[in-house]
Amino acid sequence: MVNEVQDSIGPSSMRDSVIVREPILEVQSVSKRYPGVLALDEVNLAVFPGEVHCWIGENGAGKSTLIKILAGAASSDSGTILVSGRIVNLTSPHVAQQKGLSFIFQELSVVNGLSVADNILLGNEISNGTAIRVKASEMRAKELLTRIGFGYLNPSRKVSGLSTAEKQAVMVARALNLDARVIFMDETTASLDRDETVQLFSVIQSLKSEGRSIVFVSHRLQEVKHIADTVTVFKDGRVVGTYATNDVSVSEMVRLMVGRDIEHAFPAKDREFGEVLMQATSLSSAKVRDVQLCVRSGKIIGVAGLVGSGRTELLRVLFGLDPVTVGELEIVGQSRRLRNCREAMGLGIGLVPEDRRGQGIVGMRSVEENITLTWTLQNRHRSWKRDSVKLARNFVESLRIRTPSIGKQMELLSGGNQQKGIVARWLAVRPRILLLDEPTKGIDVGAKAEMYQLIDKLAREGMAVVVVSSDLPELLGLADEIAVMREGQFMGILPGSCSEEEVMRLAMGHIPSVEVVA
Repeated sequence: MVNEVQDSIGPSSMRDSVIVREPILEVQSVSKRYPGVLALDEVNLAVFPGEVHCWIGENGAGKSTLIKILAGAASSDSGTILVSGRIVNLTSPHVAQQKGLSFIFQELSVVNGLSVADNILLGNEISNGTAIRVKASEMRAKELLTRIGFGYLNPSRKVSGLSTAEKQAVMVARALNLDARVIFMDETTASLDRDETVQLFSVIQSLKSEGRSIVFVSHRLQEVKHIADTVTVFKDGRVVGTYATNDVSVSEMVRLMVGRDIEHAFPAKDREFGEVLMQATSLSSAKVRDVQLCVRSGKIIGVAGLVGSGRTELLRVLFGLDPVTVGELEIVGQSRRLRNCREAMGLGIGLVPEDRRGQGIVGMRSVEENITLTWTLQNRHRSWKRDSVKLARNFVESLRIRTPSIGKQMELLSGGNQQKGIVARWLAVRPRILLLDEPTKGIDVGAKAEMYQLIDKLAREGMAVVVVSSDLPELLGLADEIAVMREGQFMGILPGSCSEEEVMRLAMGHIPSVEVVA
């Protein structure tokens, strides 16, 4: 069932020796079929006490489906699940919780209007029978947070004011309060900056030292290599194999995931630049200040900065979602005051938002409707429905969107395929300027390479592309120039040939070691 488990756990700053005992969690011959898709095909794996076990694979490989089954949110068609050697029937999230399984997702299930303590003890409140014992609850929350290095958080503080990393700490504390033995973390680093990721890894190490098991799902393979004891590779609904992390390299992980070697993920930066399509001069809004930006046809501009630096807010201004308070914005040589996003779209500007579930897809609508949503607004002619179907099918084929049909509900696709669908929506109307906010967030290494090639192709065809990303190697590999932001302020632009250190120095307010291009 397991090819190589714990055979050679070598030295690592994030990894200790693990004594292999009986599995805390076993999945035996689990299968799941949806209409037109075999999501899981005879999956077998085991998670041992006190290990960090990473699951990797392309979007749609079966990881999320298995997590839904283990969380009690979906049922398998066949197979057996065992916890501590006993067969369990995970009929609901409550049952999964009772069996010691806890889940922390990228879209965090915190209640922003409640306090830190209320969130940690949610469903398990300390009460005297008629009312919650506030002080006792806050003391318990403080104790749990201190165990994972977040003792500085005020238990009475509203969760809405916390950072993403702090909200994740609240979720971990909730799992500890439930005495979870296996904690699943699904793409939990996707919204974190470097320091926050290190902080999360410290929490994982603390949990591991207590004998708890962590199932860590990530597309960031360098993180997997750093944090994991064991790696299980999924492909097309099957488990390719389980390996001791020291026995498999990042390139081997990629090959096992996608079935081929991916070389030269980033295209060559030999693109030719054309006319100025957008010029921002001393541009400010309520959230960003002093933006100096020249966007040319054929150029890819990256936007870097720490979480909360104003990167998303910059794109909102350029797309007409937030009003300009000071400065000037020229589009194709004409000064513009964008009043809304419809005006921006009319001027040839498109935006792919960071929050694809909340702001990107229309989950209950079909793949076809999502892809052609913007196109349909402009093409309500007699044969529009027939053309809409043809357009959607063409993009499903050309962008390799994995779906059994264009009639499938968009929310049922994997994250990477949803992302491709949102990009296709804009390609259908061919904007002159495309704004991309975290375009590869939560998508696998193969889909990332395809996205990079697509962005390069669009630029070579004359489109101007502005890319916000928390992944610095991604920006350095893709962008011709990198605009850096800090605390809402536009710090300047570095050449695409700069180093990560130079970007970080500027992002942290230090004097740059290279000349900044204003």
